[in-house]
Amino acid sequence: MSANRVFVARLAGCTVFDPAGDRVGKVRDVLVVYRKSDPPRVVGLIVEIPGRRRVFMEIGRVSSIGSGQIITDGLINVRRFEQRGGEVRVIAEMLGRKVSFIDGSGEATVEDVAIEEQGQDQSEWAISQLFVRRPKTSPSPFAKGATAFANWSDVRETVTAGEAQSAEHLIATYSELNPADLASTLLDLPTERMFEVAGELPDDRLADVLEEMPEVEQIGILATLGDARAADVLDHMQPDDAADLIAQLPEERGETLLELMEPEEAEDVRFLLSYAPDTAGGLMTPEPIIVSADATVAEGLALIRRHDLAPALGAAICVTLPPFEPPTGRFLGMVHFQRMLRYPPHERLGTLLDQGLEPVTADTSAAEVSRILASYDLVSVPVVDEHHRLVGVVTIDDVLDYLLPADWRSHPDDNDDVAVRAAARAKLETGSILLPSDTTGRRTGNGTS
Repeated sequence: MSANRVFVARLAGCTVFDPAGDRVGKVRDVLVVYRKSDPPRVVGLIVEIPGRRRVFMEIGRVSSIGSGQIITDGLINVRRFEQRGGEVRVIAEMLGRKVSFIDGSGEATVEDVAIEEQGQDQSEWAISQLFVRRPKTSPSPFAKGATAFANWSDVRETVTAGEAQSAEHLIATYSELNPADLASTLLDLPTERMFEVAGELPDDRLADVLEEMPEVEQIGILATLGDARAADVLDHMQPDDAADLIAQLPEERGETLLELMEPEEAEDVRFLLSYAPDTAGGLMTPEPIIVSADATVAEGLALIRRHDLAPALGAAICVTLPPFEPPTGRFLGMVHFQRMLRYPPHERLGTLLDQGLEPVTADTSAAEVSRILASYDLVSVPVVDEHHRLVGVVTIDDVLDYLLPADWRSHPDDNDDVAVRAAARAKLETGSILLPSDTTGRRTGNGTS
């Protein structure tokens, strides 16, 4: 090994490479097993490979750790990781735990864990030290307790009945993850731990994470929140995602949450709930970029530069007559951002409309919307009502969420491609969409790459 002592929190997110230099995945956690008298032994790393699937990599397969990267000997079992009895995830389950010093000097909270090579042949890793923080002694809200390093033999874990394990340090460790990766991380935690961590996330962060989770877990997390907190989280979600979630709740609680939401947000959600889920109205997002025909290219490009705008919504701008909030005045057309790039900043968007793009109505089937997006290589399609007023747009991610199996987020295995295609075909049977035959090209063998 090129490094013989590593702090686990610093390993989170490190890239794993094979001997040829090809990227394998990223480290998400370290797995240990407790021993009777010796410090816990490291058995391996939990690595996230492309497709958001987590696999187990034995620590013996690691040939080098250093400079923010890990190199393996090239042999990784690509079967989905499943935690066994007696195994403990350091980041997910140890950080934030309380320990008491054997010498009676008090308690502390684990903030990081150091693992180190053991033995003369350096073939085994174990926990060597804990980085802990003692309780603060000052009443100041900005004060922090003193930190210290402690050997495993100097402390013992303390568990108080009914007391939840702190999630603060886990959240801090994964603060740089994008919402999809954080959602995947939470789904791999034990259920109670997932609920605890979710409850500690800020409202906007939790909203982003919920949008990336399966409905069962969304409902479970929302059930652990009080009505006021749940409504605040729903306010931060995209209206179409919030509508999908509320539609799965008991009618009474759904109505209670709608009453507690901000009026404008609740109005958008109620509007979407009025449409069947397998129609353009049920899939659409009611917050596209809308401008007048007199708006310029410069103004349009400024609008799509917004940091909080989803890429699919920023791919095109809708042009309508006033008013410019759905349902708008008469829909005139869309201008794609690539077309805007070809014209000077002062050019009027009304002269750049895509004349070949026809909007769909709110009751158009999801299958037909899928066909239109695929046929014309679009990432979004406008939705109008019976008066040709714009009411929203359906984006490609909305359609993919509809086509994929309900549990695709929690089981993103590569070998599920036949099931995915079968589910998509079943949903599109009535839409006259022809999918290619099942020539999957899957790898055969024992699951080791």
